[in-house]
Amino acid sequence: MKAIVIEKGENGQTVALKDFPESELMDGEVTVRISHSTINYKDGLAMTGAAPIVRRYPMIPGIDFAGVVESSSSPDYKPGDKVLLNGWGTSETHLGGYAEKSRVPARMLVPLPEGLTARQAMAIGTAGYTAMLSVMAIDAAGVRPADGPVLVTGAAGGVGSVAIALLAKAGWHVIASTGRTDEADYLKGLGAAEVIHRDELSGKPVAIGAERWAAAVDSVGSNTLANVLAQTKYDGAVTACGLAQGMDLPGSVAPFILRGIRLLGIESVHCPRPRRFEAWQRLAKELDLDKLEAMITTVGLEQVIDLGPQILAGKVRGRVVVEIG
Repeated sequence: MKAIVIEKGENGQTVALKDFPESELMDGEVTVRISHSTINYKDGLAMTGAAPIVRRYPMIPGIDFAGVVESSSSPDYKPGDKVLLNGWGTSETHLGGYAEKSRVPARMLVPLPEGLTARQAMAIGTAGYTAMLSVMAIDAAGVRPADGPVLVTGAAGGVGSVAIALLAKAGWHVIASTGRTDEADYLKGLGAAEVIHRDELSGKPVAIGAERWAAAVDSVGSNTLANVLAQTKYDGAVTACGLAQGMDLPGSVAPFILRGIRLLGIESVHCPRPRRFEAWQRLAKELDLDKLEAMITTVGLEQVIDLGPQILAGKVRGRVVVEIG
């Protein structure tokens, strides 16, 4: 079968599209013939070696895939079932989705929600699924559109694009923060009411600032997250789901003890199955599929490797769907 394979030799990591023996697929109850995958920031890290994502070699990268069950020894799935997968260590310790087939434990799979095609599910991918987990966390914190605007950082990326579409449809006044202000029309088409330059938030953090938003979805981290917290309204909530600027958080406790701000961590890889299923059901019902279509660029498996450095450099807009089968 065709697959993108990461290998490690004396001269470091190599990545190539090549033939991979199906017999070397990993253990699991379910074999899936993959039709679509996608490209996330983590995929870029794995393929370029920019971070130590890969923990076994050879590795097939790709943290997401969708396809059809080919064979199954699990009572939960039967041949012909449409399924998808996000995370669970794929691209790290388990062979991932940039291949024509994958064999995985049944617990890793989610039935493809009614109303979504495999292509649409991969247009959402881990990035969109993470955006929904962020929306769910803000909902659970009790912050509502009537409380004020919501900020989305890294707005032109995958998490940001889907978050804007979801939040706008839910009635929020969405402020989009991006370094690519030439994408303002794209962001407003998704539902952003305002677009601000990321430079407003990426500089030296302040301890506390003027109250500007009631909630925020941040995929950037570092100075940006610190400044987002400093400008969040009393009793507001901020979700942290990315580290594009850095893993550090050079901020102050002031927003927490003076305004009661909640900082909500979003972890998608090992998210419990009930919450994972809920997120996908909500995505199928709440995401405007016309707006999703506006985010999509489609590529073949042979183009994926070149896109790894581009997504790390912030040059990939919206969502990339990889057509495999």
